[in-house]
Amino acid sequence: MALMPVEEALRKVLADARPLPAEAVALDEALGRVLTEDLFALRTQPPAAVSAMDGYAVRASDVSQAPTTLKLIGEVAAGHPFNGQVEAGQTARIFTGGMMPLGSDTVVIQELVTCFGDSVTFQKPTAKGRNVRGQGIDFTQDQLLLPKGHRLSDRDLMLAAAMNHARLSVHRRPRVAMLGTGDELVAPGSKLRPGQIVYSNGFAITALARSEGADVQDLGIAHDRIEDIAAAIRRAREHGTDILVTSGGASVGEHDLVQRALAAEGLDLSFWRVALRPGRPMMHGRLGAMQVLGVPGNPVSAYVCAFLFLVPLIRQLSGRKDTQHVPERAFLGLDLPANDERADYLRATLARAAKGLIATPLPAQDSSLMAPLAKADCLLTREPHAPAAAAGSNCVILKLGL
Repeated sequence: MALMPVEEALRKVLADARPLPAEAVALDEALGRVLTEDLFALRTQPPAAVSAMDGYAVRASDVSQAPTTLKLIGEVAAGHPFNGQVEAGQTARIFTGGMMPLGSDTVVIQELVTCFGDSVTFQKPTAKGRNVRGQGIDFTQDQLLLPKGHRLSDRDLMLAAAMNHARLSVHRRPRVAMLGTGDELVAPGSKLRPGQIVYSNGFAITALARSEGADVQDLGIAHDRIEDIAAAIRRAREHGTDILVTSGGASVGEHDLVQRALAAEGLDLSFWRVALRPGRPMMHGRLGAMQVLGVPGNPVSAYVCAFLFLVPLIRQLSGRKDTQHVPERAFLGLDLPANDERADYLRATLARAAKGLIATPLPAQDSSLMAPLAKADCLLTREPHAPAAAAGSNCVILKLGL
């Protein structure tokens, strides 16, 4: 099978990915989720005119000239409306958020008055409506405020709560299952024997998937036996997994058994081998409703493939419109040679200069090296057969997360 261009491979991954069904969740579970229906206000905010400051509620006509003295007839606090009415020559003490008493239309801040008993002297005139938040200035009942397809931010949750919604209808989170493969792998904290290495890929990919809003099931590490790998695949399907991610074992060696195990379970293979570096032995297919992404075993290759393919797939299943990474412009920090037939994703650091961002590829780019990957701020992308590029020339980057 010939190497497939990255863009074509991504189109195949996303081709049949439809947003997942709706579910109703509590507000504190809705951050980052996408609404499946328009959200209308269930109330008016504020429901009545309220004071924006601590001060005195008055009739504007009584304080159009100053100094003037009015009679204090009561007090209004937030949540405790005044039962009476402010008549001409009267005032009521009012605190921020207090409902404006009948008859009043203005609030004079407390710094502009002096009090003696029930006599309040206003030192300066105040214009009508000053320091009053009118009824419905934020929103009104039945107003559409958050449309279907909108991804909910922390500010949106504040708004939805103020609209009096306790639960929201959003797309279900994608279910991702993570499977590591290889006899050489052991869990972190293990005492290693000769030939063993610590399993690390799954931790990065799991964190990446969770940061995009997926629910992740850890299937652990499967030994290099078809029956062990197949058993883990069946567990994923029984769990209702939307995306199975396998790490390692997808190449062509005698012990690379993932493809054979998947084929035995009925995999409909979409592609295997992509024209990118790192990550050429990237695989995609379907097992019924479950999508399968087979990423390489080398840690940098695994991460780059997950970043390029898993993240957009999770976003599309989540109902997001911003499914793909947004390329940004930067300037090269050093000279680069001509590229070969594969798209290259160089790990690079970013620095800010007067002319803009400077992207400098790290000196070590081997696909097994995790320390440079951890230092990287971005992937510097190079098209297949890109010519040599000099330091200071334009380049394209994809920023990495925290």
